[in-house]
Amino acid sequence: QVQLVESGGGLVQAGGSLRLSCVASGSMFIMNYMDWYRQAPGKQRELVAADDSGKGRFTISRDNSKNVVFLQINSLKPEDTSVYYCHAKAWYRGMNVDYWGQGTQVTVSS
Repeated sequence: QVQLVESGGGLVQAGGSLRLSCVASGSMFIMNYMDWYRQAPGKQRELVAADDSGKGRFTISRDNSKNVVFLQINSLKPEDTSVYYCHAKAWYRGMNVDYWGQGTQVTVSS
């Protein structure tokens, strides 16, 4: 099985930045990919649109050798307030399985 542990959330003022981290651990799995979702109060969980270009507000980076994924969020807005979840797709005992972390709260004050 795969365990995902997120860190890096917190309370930040609008305009600030945060870097979230997620580490995957476990045994007998082959990681397929890792990404980030978020869920605001009363809303559905959604994929965080991020790329590795560094040009947008959301930048995702990975260390595939260590099964670690990061999410850099810049110019934070109050509407970014959500629980951010690490998600992984991994092969485990011949099945491609979705795994989720417990989430890390990001709160942006105006």
